[in-house]
Amino acid sequence: MLLQFIINGIIIGSIYSLVSLGFALVYNTTRIFHIAYAVIYMFCPYMILTFYSNLGYPLLLAFPIAIFITIVLSLLMEIIIYKPLSKKSSSHNIIMISSIGIMIVVINIIAMLYGNETKILNQDISETISFGSIIITYTQLAQFLISVSLLAAFLIFLKFSKFGIKTRAMRDDDILCSVFGNDIYKMRLTLFSLSAFFAAVGGGLVAYDVGMDPYVGMPMLLNAVVALIIGGI
Repeated sequence: MLLQFIINGIIIGSIYSLVSLGFALVYNTTRIFHIAYAVIYMFCPYMILTFYSNLGYPLLLAFPIAIFITIVLSLLMEIIIYKPLSKKSSSHNIIMISSIGIMIVVINIIAMLYGNETKILNQDISETISFGSIIITYTQLAQFLISVSLLAAFLIFLKFSKFGIKTRAMRDDDILCSVFGNDIYKMRLTLFSLSAFFAAVGGGLVAYDVGMDPYVGMPMLLNAVVALIIGGI
């Protein structure tokens, strides 16, 4: 029984790590405490619900469409809210309050459109794999493999690619980074896109397994903050 709990914890922990990485990408480079990240995580599952359950699209098509729309939402937050406030040299507190406002608005829109009750994406009982006393569903296996693969691929990309080097430079000193000819705003847009991608994938994987409601993003945001502060992501 204990080993089963450990395995389950490792699987869900891989998703937490993926989502936390997305939050850290924005915070570490822009110093924006992106509380609206909670609705980025929540938004993708509802887009999957729309295209997969309501419109009848295949899951393998609905998921990428939902991820794309979620990335667009994240970019709109940056372009409409964060960029103007940053240009005005607004304090971090004002930007954070604006982020809270975005979160409240989006959560209430989703609640009005879809209701407050839990929605289920996967109506079927997932098949399982048994290793002695340990039981893992195919959904859990997919969650783990996708999360770990994306984490490993991105960390390698961040360490060795030109963009990764620029990102680390931006994190250390964005002004000096721009002096060397780097387009900081384009980098911000890319980072917000990557951040939304990780949140969308994590949100979709979890929702497909256990469902979702309009408030599901807040617990995950807290986990992301804990991972950022304690884990040093």
